[in-house]
Amino acid sequence: MTLLLARAFAPARSQLGKALLRSRFSTTAAVCSSTSSATMALKVGDTIPDATVSETDLYTTLKLRELFAGKKGILFGIPGAFTPGCHKTHLPGYVQRAEELKGKGIDVIACMGVNDPFVMAGWGETVGATGKVRMLADKDASASKALGVYWEGSEAIFGSGRCKRFSMLIEDNIIKVINVEPDNGGPSCSLVEPL
Repeated sequence: MTLLLARAFAPARSQLGKALLRSRFSTTAAVCSSTSSATMALKVGDTIPDATVSETDLYTTLKLRELFAGKKGILFGIPGAFTPGCHKTHLPGYVQRAEELKGKGIDVIACMGVNDPFVMAGWGETVGATGKVRMLADKDASASKALGVYWEGSEAIFGSGRCKRFSMLIEDNIIKVINVEPDNGGPSCSLVEPL
């Protein structure tokens, strides 16, 4: 039985291991996708979709267009709360630079992940995001799909569909910059620095 389970999960372990090795030991920066491709529904100049996310609980929802209407903001996506690259590098970078970004005219900084709102809120508190980065839960991956950043095949690694790592600079619901990690590995071009 143990051997059967090990064989069943071998592809997922292999994919996750490769992704972690690439993110941890890569000496070259990944080349980001910043234009439309077969898997990206949106490009620079497009209006963000009227996708729904949750922020504080399962029943209170928020539309992305409401969040960014009349504002300059950053939306970035992560594969999962508390995962190594997200927890140690991705979210902390935005938290640490939040005041600097707000001083440069950024009104909203939001992190989106395919998790429930309780996990996203708890993770945000753990990293010190409260009052700096809004933690958005894409509980059914519908916002990730609408944004064109749904990670096909992530079920084999995480057990459910997830969001690719990405970052967007948005002004009044219009995408000004979009960076999507090309290999679903560790964060590079979706970090705060390229924005």
